[in-house]
Amino acid sequence: MRAVIQRVSQAACTVDQKVVGSIGRGFLVLVGIEQRDSIDDLRWLSQKIVNLRVFGDNNGLMNLSLNDVQGNILLISQFTLFAQTKKGNRPSFIRAAKPDHAIPLYEAMISELSDLLGREIATGVFGADMKISLTNDGPVTIVMDTHDKDNH
Repeated sequence: MRAVIQRVSQAACTVDQKVVGSIGRGFLVLVGIEQRDSIDDLRWLSQKIVNLRVFGDNNGLMNLSLNDVQGNILLISQFTLFAQTKKGNRPSFIRAAKPDHAIPLYEAMISELSDLLGREIATGVFGADMKISLTNDGPVTIVMDTHDKDNH
């Protein structure tokens, strides 16, 4: 699993000109799932996201987590995070999981993140043509890949 985590002051997802998910302060998380991903990957990634300390404390230092600031998450599925661009100019998405594997993991991640935060998170619509608006706060953008977790 690969995630792009952006600290935002607000973010929203629109499908067919209707807002389907929106948050104030928190994280916009774009998540890509590949065929080799498992429930262990989503649990590890969810823990990292919820406990990521990138919000400012009283001294202006990035010491606070999402729970510390009562922030929320807008989770968006994005298979293009696994684009391969080495050859030619047309990306290949062969590493991205097919929907029959990706949808259950995406739905499990929604549940896991909601459980860890103690409240529902906002989401996009899997596979839909989504329009995402956000105000990146900082900017702070972090990229995580669960298959890098064992590398130093």
